Amino acid sequence: MQTQREYEISTDTHRLNVEVIHNFLAEDSYWSRGIPRSTVERAIENSLCFGVYHRAAQVGFARVVTDRSTFALLADVFILKAHRGKGLSKWLMRCVVEHEDLKGLRRFLLLTSDAHGLYR
Repeated sequence: MQTQREYEISTDTHRLNVEVIHNFLAEDSYWSRGIPRSTVERAIENSLCFGVYHRAAQVGFARVVTDRSTFALLADVFILKAHRGKGLSKWLMRCVVEHEDLKGLRRFLLLTSDAHGLYR
């Protein structure tokens, strides 16, 4: 767990608020609009997930599909609108790329139609 001001980032899956994640992905994202909750739940169960929290409330998320050895795919990255503009997405990306299980990978992929600067 890492903290910054009133925010923290954790990979503890028990803290993830699936309702917040599903609502954002199904309603506010262009890449998974309408996705069923059961699909989101299964994706979380089979991925390395990062939750961003403001006090106890989840305000951001990133999911990494990985074998923790050679390959990773970054997916479903978001910060809720009310918490944007505070550097949280850049901090989240630093936490992802610096995570012990993701160091030394041969391939780290990202598919995006926007925000290329953030992921650079």
